[in-house]
Amino acid sequence: MANQFDIIILGGGPAGYVCAIRAAQLGLHTAVVEREKLGGVCVNIGCIPSKALLHSAYVANVIRHDAKDLGITVEGVTLDFGIAMRRSRQVSEQNSKGVEFLMKKHKVTVVRDTGTLLPGRKVQAGKETLTASKAVVLATGTRVMGLPQIGLELNKTSVISSDEALLLEQAPKSLAIIGAGAVGCEFADIFNAFDTQVTLIEILPRILPLEDAECSAAIARSFKKRKIDVLAGAKVKGAKVTPKKVTLDVEADGKTRPVEVEKVLVGAGRALNLETLGLEAAGVKLTDRGFVQVDKNLKTTADGVYCIGDIAGPPMLAHKGSREGVFLAEQVAGKQPHPIRYDNVPSVTYCHPEVASIGLTEDQCNERKLEYQVGKFPLTASGRARASNETEGFVKILRDKKYGEILGAHIVASHASEMIHELAVARENEYTVEEVELAVHAHPTLSEAVAEAALDSLGRVLHT
Repeated sequence: MANQFDIIILGGGPAGYVCAIRAAQLGLHTAVVEREKLGGVCVNIGCIPSKALLHSAYVANVIRHDAKDLGITVEGVTLDFGIAMRRSRQVSEQNSKGVEFLMKKHKVTVVRDTGTLLPGRKVQAGKETLTASKAVVLATGTRVMGLPQIGLELNKTSVISSDEALLLEQAPKSLAIIGAGAVGCEFADIFNAFDTQVTLIEILPRILPLEDAECSAAIARSFKKRKIDVLAGAKVKGAKVTPKKVTLDVEADGKTRPVEVEKVLVGAGRALNLETLGLEAAGVKLTDRGFVQVDKNLKTTADGVYCIGDIAGPPMLAHKGSREGVFLAEQVAGKQPHPIRYDNVPSVTYCHPEVASIGLTEDQCNERKLEYQVGKFPLTASGRARASNETEGFVKILRDKKYGEILGAHIVASHASEMIHELAVARENEYTVEEVELAVHAHPTLSEAVAEAALDSLGRVLHT
């Protein structure tokens, strides 16, 4: 029957569409219910377009600040954020169309509507009632949110979210960013490169508060060198909003001062897309933190209903959601997939230099009273980093003193996002630091710094 499926997935983002592809590969008759463009926030108004803008920002900084040192004289450089934005939209559109192609390739039925759960593994999508014989999967993700409690309700003009920031035709003259996590730091990098005076405000004691403290300090130093005003341990006490400017009362270092800007970008927190799902009537319970309650197999409290991605709980990362999608599809198809190690999901911030990490921070090792050895290698000692004129950063590995286990790894580097996976593979397979060092690393590469950090944790670093 037309509306009968083995598995129905609500949401076509990185968790949902990957789950659909894997389910179809395993022979399951699959449907995805998605009212917006396929690819979700990540492809359309998140990961992909922001990385396209970050590349524009990187090139702008290289041309203006590094080109002369590289033997290249460039004159009459002009910046046009609108052109960079439109390129980012083209990149996003290509990716979204790519997901549409994959749905057709794997014969996944796409229902363009809002889905609501009904009892008995049923979904209401517009006027249609869809039935799943095996599973209904919730993968509806998150959306941006303002801070109305301090007077910063999103208005799409002077108080914006990351959604509007990715659609601006020109860079504002001044911008305050509330929240210095990955989103805040990435947009600080972008707009600073396009000559916006950026003020980055974080309520916690340091920017990138979830990263290792040394990584946070390195990015704070880099930002300050680029004249980004970094206010950590700061609190916005109030805001006066007009269509053309915003005045914030910011308390920092025991003093309150006004910060007047053309726009404010709210980059602190996201709201879960749960309101239209009909969870309560379907018997799906939430956790105390508001996420959908799931067990180790991602099953909710309702029979035959599962949940993946952001709404299933942290880490709220696209690649974590995609892996959950694969895991769940294989499970529904009767396979026995390898359990997901949530302590081995890489985290990346794509500002320049990038920050990438996996496992425990040094503070967390101390909190758990673990005996560990720090291995660290600065990029100032890397031949490849010197040749590329990108010596900001380091590789840091935390080694368990007794067994050599890699407790955590933290990289600040121009290509940290590409370097972290060697250590993710090592931790997933329980390799020791000694085994990482046994692999011969090509010279000259940034990845040699990983091997040197491993050696340093053993007390026998070669090049520092």
